[in-house]
Amino acid sequence: MADVVVLYKTPTDPAAFDKYYVETHIPLAKKLPGLRKYTVTKGPVATPAGPSPLHLIAILSFDSMAAIGAAFASPEGKATAADVPKFATGGADLHFSETTEV
Repeated sequence: MADVVVLYKTPTDPAAFDKYYVETHIPLAKKLPGLRKYTVTKGPVATPAGPSPLHLIAILSFDSMAAIGAAFASPEGKATAADVPKFATGGADLHFSETTEV
């Protein structure tokens, strides 16, 4: 397995972010070829020290790193990536990695 972890920093308008993310971005991302699982955080993101600078964490799971590459090279992947600046006013960090269950 391989995951894409997206760390969305706190946007300028959290309510607008949430609305756009649910109504527009999730439907786009769910069209990524090879996507096996898509999870997002529910409610505020916290740290042991208190509030986090992150607003939302999304984890998209694929069969392999090659599958991630193919997904993001596809027209659906390009559309999903191009959509992020439209709502992620606080910025977003993407991380790709092989994963294993332990």
